Amino acid sequence: MGEGEEIKMKKIFAIIWKDAVIRFSSAAELLFFIILPLVFTFLLAGGSPSGNPTNNRVRLIVVDFANTAISQEIIAELEKSTAVFPEAMTLEVAEEEFSARRVSAILVIPAGFDLDAIQNGTAELDFRQQPNDMDASIAQRAIQTAIRRVSSSVNAANKALEDAKARGTFESAEAEQAYFEEALTLAKDLQTDTPDRITVIEGTTPDDVEYDPRANTSAGQLVTWVFIPLFGISALFAFERQQGTLRRLLTTPTSKAIFLLGTITGQVVMALVQMSLLILFGMFVLNLQWGQAPIALFVLLTCAALAGGAIGTAMGTFIKSEGQANGLSIMMGMVMALLGGCWYPLELFPPAVQTIVKILPTTWAMQGLLDLVLRGGGLTDILLESAVLLGFAGVFFTIGVMRFRYE
Repeated sequence: MGEGEEIKMKKIFAIIWKDAVIRFSSAAELLFFIILPLVFTFLLAGGSPSGNPTNNRVRLIVVDFANTAISQEIIAELEKSTAVFPEAMTLEVAEEEFSARRVSAILVIPAGFDLDAIQNGTAELDFRQQPNDMDASIAQRAIQTAIRRVSSSVNAANKALEDAKARGTFESAEAEQAYFEEALTLAKDLQTDTPDRITVIEGTTPDDVEYDPRANTSAGQLVTWVFIPLFGISALFAFERQQGTLRRLLTTPTSKAIFLLGTITGQVVMALVQMSLLILFGMFVLNLQWGQAPIALFVLLTCAALAGGAIGTAMGTFIKSEGQANGLSIMMGMVMALLGGCWYPLELFPPAVQTIVKILPTTWAMQGLLDLVLRGGGLTDILLESAVLLGFAGVFFTIGVMRFRYE
């Protein structure tokens, strides 16, 4: 490296350091640089550190004061439910959970809830639910289903007993009770042996991609929170103009190319650091497969950072004040993130919109990231996205350099 090149490199590093000092001069910058991105990623991903399937049934607390065969049958039916899972507790603990809104519904089976009460029509259950709670409504319907299944056997036995009484009188109350119990046992056996009326046929074709919404969230928040500050390069240029820094450059041997290279390189490097931290968070906290193709990931992230920095550079040549630049950077970053599939899967948008949003760099960045973390792709799978992002970078860098002015 010659002496001239060494001087240029020193100038570039000096500009990078200066911009970093300015950017992180306020502790609040850390809030937007890493704290908020991590918080939003964790919350929107559901706060789940595991990629394993979780029990998505509604939690239902059951307090069984009766402890009879009938109450146990109801609980057994609830355990078979695909909508709720019962959890036995004492009434005191259940009420504490309910008051703290940690559970949506409580089922209290009172003492005296037995077969005689059902036959006499005096059986009652105590069901408590949180107001305007969808899970509580699901629990209520599951309880009603369980009660219908249990009571249907009793109703069938009662019907059989009434028919037997119509044909003749039992010799004793014991004989009547024995007939009822025999009919009840038969009804339960028939109900157990009843074939399913719906036949479920599952396809055997394997799906190569197992969709994980946490992967979409992690990639989307990464693109959102990194592109906004890259667009904010425009605010940095506006600040430099207001402070007179750009004008003073005319009195130094620092060229426009050196200044732009130092400024843009510094912002791209900081963006890569920010993206790396979010990637590590996704790997070690959310258990996402970010590390299976590190070279491809580095290439894609670098191309995305260059595209975002190029757009910020071009914006800086049109915007006059730092306030305008900050507002426009946030607005454009949010709009591009929304339309680019960073907040919702792009497949949820109408086909026409899916085609139109291909003019946005966020769309290609998200597509590439999902190819890596969700579809297990490698370097060859993200070449198209990387090339398109480099195309964005080339076009907007050219516009920015051609329009760049010190004043």
